[in-house]
Amino acid sequence: MKTLLLKKDEVRRLIGVAEVIGAVEEAYKAFSSDQVEQPDYIGIHHPSLRGEIDFKLGYYKANEIISMKAHSGGFTNNPAEHGVPNSIGTILLFDARSCALICIMDGSLITGLRTGASGAVSVKALARKNARTVASIGTGNQARMQIRAVNEIMKIEKIHAWSRTPESLSRYKTDIQREFGIPVIVASSKKEAVEQADILITTTRGKGSLVEADWVKPGTHIVAIGTDQRGKQELDPELFRNAKIIVDSISQCTEKGETWHPLNKNIIAKDDIHGEIGEVLLGRKPGRESDDEITIFDSTGMAIQDNTTASKIYQNATANNVGTFFQFFE
Repeated sequence: MKTLLLKKDEVRRLIGVAEVIGAVEEAYKAFSSDQVEQPDYIGIHHPSLRGEIDFKLGYYKANEIISMKAHSGGFTNNPAEHGVPNSIGTILLFDARSCALICIMDGSLITGLRTGASGAVSVKALARKNARTVASIGTGNQARMQIRAVNEIMKIEKIHAWSRTPESLSRYKTDIQREFGIPVIVASSKKEAVEQADILITTTRGKGSLVEADWVKPGTHIVAIGTDQRGKQELDPELFRNAKIIVDSISQCTEKGETWHPLNKNIIAKDDIHGEIGEVLLGRKPGRESDDEITIFDSTGMAIQDNTTASKIYQNATANNVGTFFQFFE
């Protein structure tokens, strides 16, 4: 057998946003159906002026694929000092029947796509049907990915955006309006943006509460993306007291996600978590039950999302003769 190598440009050509959303839905349902083996992921934090690297491993019984991803972020000096991006991802796929390496692919785009798709899946399952206005706290690459994916699910009429960095906010406004034709209103404060939201998306590398509980209006759906390690935080823990809390993985979110903060402060107990998104998608637990509910989707990111997305890319590549095969095994 031979191993397939897929570079970033090839990965980009092999899958679209709608297909990724489907792959992420499949991942969540599989996770809540005992079809997945997924050890705790490992994060290594580097010294100041560097970022972190995470390793995520997952086995999906239905497709007999084991995936392993290494993904780094926050290495702001990389382009100038090392000539590589500040965020790098690599995914390995193994045939679970033999554990032979069948594919090496760039994982940078996949991480962004499947994380964006996770927000869209939650919007589809949990947001009000008449939701039209998005607030974006954070205006980096993942903030754009969220809009690309959510725009597949609903009609976004306008976006209220806030960033710590005026230059990033300006670029976001220009890029989103050019790509989608959606008006972007530059908020003068976080509070101003949040108060307008039907859907609130947070995508920062926050180190403290960015969104206060009394800013959020009834009926808001919150997509909490930025907190995937201890030490990160975007939401006021008080927000969780009267909200419906849905997570991607209870074990991850209670240890490393946004949900850890209200648990740590005894604002909620573990039993107050409504459930995992996969349970909602499977119909085992209800989603939104009224237009006044505040719903929170805490997403830490799971290996099974990489698995289903990368497996689909691999299938598309072999079907369309894309990529380079090489003899890895003697």
